[in-house]
Amino acid sequence: MKLTPTTTRTLNNGVKDPLMGFGLYQTPKETAGTIVYEALKAGYRRIDSAEMYENEAESVEGIAKFLKDYPQVSRSDIFYTTKLNINVHGTEISRKAIQESLDKAKSIGYVDLFLIHQPVSGTEKRLQAYGALQEFYEAKKIRAIGVSNYSIKHLEELFNWEGYKVKPAVNQIEASPWLTRKDLHAYCDKEGIAVETFSPITRGRKLGDPNVAKVLKNHPGHTAAQVLLRWQLQMGFLPAVKTVHKERLAENLGAFDLELSEDEMNTLTNHEDHFLAQPGFDPVTKCD
Repeated sequence: MKLTPTTTRTLNNGVKDPLMGFGLYQTPKETAGTIVYEALKAGYRRIDSAEMYENEAESVEGIAKFLKDYPQVSRSDIFYTTKLNINVHGTEISRKAIQESLDKAKSIGYVDLFLIHQPVSGTEKRLQAYGALQEFYEAKKIRAIGVSNYSIKHLEELFNWEGYKVKPAVNQIEASPWLTRKDLHAYCDKEGIAVETFSPITRGRKLGDPNVAKVLKNHPGHTAAQVLLRWQLQMGFLPAVKTVHKERLAENLGAFDLELSEDEMNTLTNHEDHFLAQPGFDPVTKCD
């Protein structure tokens, strides 16, 4: 089956998640609505915000404006994600923060996916935070819930918790050919948890890698970023790209117009490396 920007993966609860997302990390609230609108015009159908990004309301405004201007696209075609900030973990404080994010999304009706952003708060508080998400999910106020930056240890902790009811639909992590998270990816696959990824093109830091250049020679007319995004798709990841430049929106979607051979995938993949796009930032391995 040919992959396209509207191709989806069915999550473990039946909700459909578009393969390619558009992320709003470090996007100023003043421009977030406009770039979301342009991303949707370009063909993206998953929008990834977070309370930490301080642009939830503006991201939602961009979605709402697009749906108004393009009535041929239905709300169900668009997948809106947000995340629970690290400083609001705990039963009551999480409930309040979740409701605040839902209130910001009222103009588009609902939140498709709500994640715990990072597991930095310690066992008790992050479990309470997940419990709050479960409550909203069971009340049908959120279509899917999940986690971000969770290791196997964090997931097993959740599964063994006496309050555990709803399996995470998604674990969003950083991954690239130089950070494959092989064991974590395999574990999530076994458990039926989709793996979304951020920094899929390493914030540009590996675009000039010799192995990327070697593969790119076989695909004239394409770019290094497209090669890296295609690697993500063929690995079974669901990447979210980020840009503030309109011209790069379409370029990134060009990843759907090429296919990498098994040899090319092997050339790119380095299971032994642990390259972080933001050096020193890896909650997956650093959070107890």
